[in-house]
Amino acid sequence: MGPLRKPFQGIANIIRFNRHFYVLAAAAISTGIIAGNYATGTARFSAHLLCWLVLAPTLLSLLVSLYVYDLSGLYNFAWLAEAGIASDSTLINIHAGFDETSALLQNKYPGAALHVFDCYNPVKHTEISIKRARKAYPPFPGTVATGTTNLPLPDATADVVFLTLAAHEIRDAHERAIFFNELHRVLKPDGKIIVTEHLRNLPNFIAYNIGFFHFLPRRAWVRTFAASGFGIVNERNIATFITSFTLSKYAPAP
Repeated sequence: MGPLRKPFQGIANIIRFNRHFYVLAAAAISTGIIAGNYATGTARFSAHLLCWLVLAPTLLSLLVSLYVYDLSGLYNFAWLAEAGIASDSTLINIHAGFDETSALLQNKYPGAALHVFDCYNPVKHTEISIKRARKAYPPFPGTVATGTTNLPLPDATADVVFLTLAAHEIRDAHERAIFFNELHRVLKPDGKIIVTEHLRNLPNFIAYNIGFFHFLPRRAWVRTFAASGFGIVNERNIATFITSFTLSKYAPAP
């Protein structure tokens, strides 16, 4: 059996699924170079400046993404050791249309009962990158398509719920609160929820420029957690640009 995650899979997928953006960036850079070759003075300077204003942030975002998704160890889940997840746990993995983690979690916890839910909604989740990803990668066996307001699970079912780079796709704060209330319902009294996300903070602004607005600020997550009856028992920074919150029903509010 080969590796579950190929070398440079993360950066390759980013370029592959967002190729429209990189085509536009390449076109803008090419236009600037051509215009600069024919211009003089201020116009020449402006054309070259345009090239750098497009090239520099594009390269920086790709380098950061290469580090985070391929070199940092994010997907080897070694950082989950401190969560103390029992080998025979009932695990719930929820994603928003693109599942990069279920096979990895199954491999890490082979004795666990793993249930996978896809809360992708084609009406709300209209990004072309997600549509391309869904065509490229088949769903994990047994994946159940579900919404965000009614998880098909009995009360107090899950030992651990994983939300890895997925919950921010629930853009509406009210819908997000309902979703976390559902998670509260299906979680066992001593269970944990592990929410792993980019945050709308300075490191992600430096890395992704205005793209960091796609992420949520920490205060928004804290409000959602508290409103749904969760507290933060652990908050871990992963590779500078990722934050993972471990939640419990009975943790004190931060």
